[in-house]
Amino acid sequence: MTHDGIFATKAEIDVKVGENVDLTGYTEANINASCVQAESFINVMSRTNFSDTYATLNVDVKGILSEAEACWVAMDFIAYNMAGYTSRIEAENMINILDSKLTKCLAMLNDQKSVTFITGA
Repeated sequence: MTHDGIFATKAEIDVKVGENVDLTGYTEANINASCVQAESFINVMSRTNFSDTYATLNVDVKGILSEAEACWVAMDFIAYNMAGYTSRIEAENMINILDSKLTKCLAMLNDQKSVTFITGA
C-alpha cells in the first residue's frame, strides 16, 4: 500500500512517532486514515482546501501543513499503544510536545492573514 497523505510524508510522521511506536497499529492503511482526518480538519479550520492546492504552494510556507499533519498523526499512534515506549511518561511527554507544536500550527492556520500569506507566497 502506498502513502496517501498529502501534507506530510511517511518519513516526516516516522520522525514524530519515534522508534518505539507499536508497529501492529502503525500500518499504512491506518496512517492514511489518520492523514485524511488531519487534512480535513486543517482544511475546514482554515477555510481553505489546501489538499487541492498543496502541490502549487511555495515550499517555504507549506511546511506548516506538513508539521501540523505529522504532529496530529503521530499523536494518534503514540496514544494508540504506549507499551512500546520506555515508559508511559516518555510517551506522554512526546504527545505533549507534539500537541504544543500542533496548537501553534493550528493557531496560525486559523488566522486568515496567515492563510492569505500561505496561498499567495
